[in-house]
Amino acid sequence: MTRDMAIQTVDARGLSCPQPVIMSRAAIKRAGTGAIEVLVDTGTSRDNVTRMARKEGWQVEVQQAQDGFKLILNK
Repeated sequence: MTRDMAIQTVDARGLSCPQPVIMSRAAIKRAGTGAIEVLVDTGTSRDNVTRMARKEGWQVEVQQAQDGFKLILNK
């Protein structure tokens, strides 16, 4: 039996580091597994969230978005 779960979205656009990392880490802790979409608008936030998520054992797919980056975290 498969369950469709809504993807959790963290909108960290407009926020300076470390806030996007803190918000993403909280979402990872809540989710445990699954998929999380993180929206950021700077390369620094993209890199820092990606590094943290991979350190926590999550796969990260980075997509260019019109207003920044969309990170898809999966575990």
